[in-house]
Amino acid sequence: MPDRVYNVLFLCTGNSARSVLAESILRKDGAGRFRSFSAGSTPKGAVHPLALRTLQSMDYPVDGMRSKSWLEFAAPDAPVMDFVFTVCDNAAGESCPVWPGRPTTAHWGIEDPAAVEGTEIERLAAFSRAFRYQKNRIGAFVNLPLSGIDRLSLGTKLREIDRSEGATSGKSDVA
Repeated sequence: MPDRVYNVLFLCTGNSARSVLAESILRKDGAGRFRSFSAGSTPKGAVHPLALRTLQSMDYPVDGMRSKSWLEFAAPDAPVMDFVFTVCDNAAGESCPVWPGRPTTAHWGIEDPAAVEGTEIERLAAFSRAFRYQKNRIGAFVNLPLSGIDRLSLGTKLREIDRSEGATSGKSDVA
């Protein structure tokens, strides 16, 4: 039994693909230790159908997935976040709301699979790649000894995770 359950918010601009993939992956792979959420600065209003298809094909949960604003998580009655991860470069560069509780933040950017044009096979391959990159990062994250690591060491570990395959930038900001 874990000491506590950590709340994690994944942010992207549209909250239709990358952040939704991450929310679902952590929901399943971190069950019992983490509660996952996703949101966007300018949500599309709908989850991308290929994101849902990818998650379902990998046997990951899609129930309750919706595209929503990050303002829901800055409201007074919102869950207090322990971690906030941006998964797209645009969201990382935006002025985020002030998150209650001073969560640890990091940028884990990957390419937007929803922006890929081409055949359905090429588009599905982009979503599959994004899923794999997110799953690898989240796998490394859930295996960190969170209760026994200081904030500085945690920041170092989160930056190392950002340097994994598929990263869109060589720099990472952790606060």
